[in-house]
Amino acid sequence: MMGRLRYSRMPAALRRAVRSLWTTLIAIRERWRHYEKIEARGIALMLAWLSPAQRLQFERYKRFDVIGSESGKRYRICYGTSTNVYEMDDQDRIVLGWCFRPVGSLVAGDVMLAQKIALENDERATLMVAHPFPGSIPPRSDLLARIQ
Repeated sequence: MMGRLRYSRMPAALRRAVRSLWTTLIAIRERWRHYEKIEARGIALMLAWLSPAQRLQFERYKRFDVIGSESGKRYRICYGTSTNVYEMDDQDRIVLGWCFRPVGSLVAGDVMLAQKIALENDERATLMVAHPFPGSIPPRSDLLARIQ
């Protein structure tokens, strides 16, 4: 009752602004819920394609390693949709980062699955379209691990 009384005493312009803000917040919440559902489906599909070792890596660190189809190099795919693939050396150090992703607006699970399939099946063609970036930029999954 008290809330309604206070609300009714507000000027009309302020009431409209509050209603507009409230409607916007509800729309944002609904979009976020929709995105979470899509993200969960993408992660579920990706997990279905991972080996048991890769699945364990992802569950622990939000990343997994794949072996290139032609060179045998090891690549680490971290959770994300861009600048999330790193070429690794034998001492588990980053050699170089690679940025490539499928066309379209996709969630992280779908992008990571596409990156895995591309590197494991046609590494050379994948790296021809990929953009290298310095390996000195730390993987996001490492940053997340430090925060938690």
